[in-house]
Amino acid sequence: MKPQLPPSRIKLAFFRWFSYLLLFPLGILATSFFGCISLTCSLWDKSGRQQHAIAQVWARTVLRIALSPVQIIGTENLRRCPVAVYTCNHLSYMDTPVLFGNLPFQFRILARHDLWKIPFIGWHLNRSGQVPVDASSLRSSVASLNRGVAALKSGMPLLVFPDGTRASDGQIHEFLGGSAWMAIRAGVPIVPIALVGTYELMPIHVYHLTPRPLMMVVGEPIETAGCSTKDADAITRRVFDSITAMYYRYSEVQREPQPAASPHSSHE
Repeated sequence: MKPQLPPSRIKLAFFRWFSYLLLFPLGILATSFFGCISLTCSLWDKSGRQQHAIAQVWARTVLRIALSPVQIIGTENLRRCPVAVYTCNHLSYMDTPVLFGNLPFQFRILARHDLWKIPFIGWHLNRSGQVPVDASSLRSSVASLNRGVAALKSGMPLLVFPDGTRASDGQIHEFLGGSAWMAIRAGVPIVPIALVGTYELMPIHVYHLTPRPLMMVVGEPIETAGCSTKDADAITRRVFDSITAMYYRYSEVQREPQPAASPHSSHE
């Protein structure tokens, strides 16, 4: 007689195949559909405003397909700074939809320059005005960061993943100092954001979804007024401490038994 799988293993196997056969293909179709619309709009929209609005609809659609509602904590901190560097931990492909779907303003992303070489993705990044970062040399890095500073000084908020790349172990690793350097040079604050649950939803190198409630926790802005670039390391440490504290605190909260989640996003 074959041993029976426990109910938790059966549920996990069901969601995995449900994701492979339905959720993940739907997410790819939605991404392709909205990407084509965005590229078409770029033919006449040079400001990137329409493309950003399309990205927000795409993000909310993907999150609905993923059956993963987002709870936002600290929304008042999003309204305190008209222009800022928004820094966030990066643990999953799903981080981007959560941010585009829930940050209530237009912004630009600082991203690895090699993404610009990928067909379709690179076209969209270029035509929507995102900021590439080339870390191949010190000179290239400084030039990339200066492009970010220029965007901030023009009045455009900037979103940065200061850990540089997605973590493979679900833990937050040390941050690079570029976000603090740009904030200091532009004279704007840094707003720390912790995303909770995206790693469990879709870890790196995994191509199926495990639907679950998500959290976007927004911390208090960290001012850079009166600072010089020599203070970048100290400010980076403050940003790291803020994000890790929020992440691990709310990760514990999320593990506690919760009432059934609403299918819609909630805000605190």
